[in-house]
Amino acid sequence: MIGSGGLGTTALGASVRLSGGQISVTDGPFTEAKEVVGGYAQFELTSKEEAIKSAVRFMELHKQLWPGWEGETKFARCTGRKTSPATADKIQNHPAHAGRSP
Repeated sequence: MIGSGGLGTTALGASVRLSGGQISVTDGPFTEAKEVVGGYAQFELTSKEEAIKSAVRFMELHKQLWPGWEGETKFARCTGRKTSPATADKIQNHPAHAGRSP
């Protein structure tokens, strides 16, 4: 496992959206959400088959430790950032990025 964590209630969150060239911020809670991500786990695995086996083991732990708990595990491959050098320079030199490492 590379990392994991739980996510707090949407009542404490906000949504920041870019649409039509405008940025808007909406405070939570987000009651219209049909699915809410409650946490995440990040693993370094070599294949889809290994990811399925890992997800089954993960759910078996939940079944053993929290009888009656119901939930779902989904997985997806993480992708690397593909940024051109010119775009990377713009991001690095943008005032909103000041003081952050690349």
